[in-house]
Amino acid sequence: MSASLVPIPATLVRILPEDPENRLFELQTTTPFHVGPGQFVELTVPGSGEFPVSTAGETATGFATCIRQSGRVTAAMFQLDEGMIVGLRGPFGNGFDLTRFAGRDVLLIAGGLGIAPLRGLLHALLEERERYGRIVLLYGARQPENILFREEFEELAANGTVELRFSVDFAPQLGEGDGYICSVGLVTELLQGLQLAPDATTAAVCGPPSLYGCVLEQLASTGIDPDRIFATLERRMKCGTGQCCHCVCAGVTICRDGPVFCLTELRSMPGAI
Repeated sequence: MSASLVPIPATLVRILPEDPENRLFELQTTTPFHVGPGQFVELTVPGSGEFPVSTAGETATGFATCIRQSGRVTAAMFQLDEGMIVGLRGPFGNGFDLTRFAGRDVLLIAGGLGIAPLRGLLHALLEERERYGRIVLLYGARQPENILFREEFEELAANGTVELRFSVDFAPQLGEGDGYICSVGLVTELLQGLQLAPDATTAAVCGPPSLYGCVLEQLASTGIDPDRIFATLERRMKCGTGQCCHCVCAGVTICRDGPVFCLTELRSMPGAI
């Protein structure tokens, strides 16, 4: 991590629309820039400002991040074209410790844009696929057209690399073309009937606070060790250096000590989720 407040230049090498609200931006720097799964960066749009964002995996020349247009600076980001330059600081945070997943089954649960950091984790797991057991991905979105990275995930499921289940909040009558959409309802419903080996499973969760409120303790009730249930609080990020105190919760500076925490830690951090 670099604590410098001076951004380095990064080139937007590719911009891909994922759905009407979200775009995948692939960035490249002139110097090596490694960002681990679960870490985040600060992006500067010249003339508009800076914002924190989680990463969605490394690429051959840099890394990717999935951004939702939700304010003035992200709106300016959406006006940029491939080849243009943005500022970059980081990476920040602890990220996911892959040693806590090694030799075990992996359960990934995402809601909405929370799939972005878990995509980065999934990519890291797949780089050494033989080190892990089953990889199960449960992902809930608002509607079928809001399922991010759908083609990519369905290809991984089709070749047996991961086990995949989608849920959506709203949908017309599901048909044969809906493939891995298993239910209309909450993503937590995808746990029903899922055969797990709790003693040999590590889980990672990312999504809105409402998802954490219901699924983390539900996972613990299945017998998964709370020390092996991880959630990322990347929604709380602000400056990245712990100076603004925007992310402090229960005395913990989340951007420096997190944003990834296990359930045991979260139980001692009231208000964190």
